[in-house]
Amino acid sequence: MASAILRGAVKTLDPAQFILADQAPEKAKSLADELGCKTAASNQQAAEQADLILLCVKPQTVGPVLEELAPVLRDTQKTLCSILAGVTIQTIRAGLGAPAHPVVRIMPNTPALIGKGQMLLTADQVSEEAKADILTLLAPCGVSVWLPESFFDQGTALSGSSPAFVYLFIDAMADAGVEAGLPRTEAVELAARAVYGAAAMVLETGDHPSALKDMVCSPGGSTIAGVAALEESGFRKSVMSAVRATYLRSKALGELK
Repeated sequence: MASAILRGAVKTLDPAQFILADQAPEKAKSLADELGCKTAASNQQAAEQADLILLCVKPQTVGPVLEELAPVLRDTQKTLCSILAGVTIQTIRAGLGAPAHPVVRIMPNTPALIGKGQMLLTADQVSEEAKADILTLLAPCGVSVWLPESFFDQGTALSGSSPAFVYLFIDAMADAGVEAGLPRTEAVELAARAVYGAAAMVLETGDHPSALKDMVCSPGGSTIAGVAALEESGFRKSVMSAVRATYLRSKALGELK
């Protein structure tokens, strides 16, 4: 995901502004050479040279990384941006030993890879100038949405993780199309475009999804028969259970290891 954000950012910003560091230095060098960025020998060295730090590691490994960054950041106002699921601003500050450090949490989703992502953001003690810089950085990835941190794990479940649920739905619809006799390629495209168009209808009309569903369901028609089959199979309950499980796991990942 860090690579996706960077690839988007260098479309509009000077790549020489970006300094990359990775526990596998060859990965950082390969990406830097490809995009025209700089590299640093360590996270600490990169943070020393930067005004805005983007932290992209696994939640389970963040503790040692914060310990490494702490000597550089503790007595500065350099904004630390984290894309770690579940790891709160309070936890990040505790790891830095800096109880009021400027921190932004960002939760991207995979459509950011094609510029159609949804980037959730929450921040504390961050200047308006730094917020504007972050929005500029993320703009090529898609839409940015600010949320209070108290809603962030819920938002992560709905936005960051749910594309996987949608892909599963598209795959299942395509399988049904193949079962009915459609070639696989056409079945996948038809299913994907149906989901894409339906999502656009929700966003562009502002109508409630239930109202839009009713528009498609003619009395005694084929669509309402399909809706009834989904309800009989517990479709809504399954979707709600998936989002709930993702939300709870996101919260659990916030514990520093």
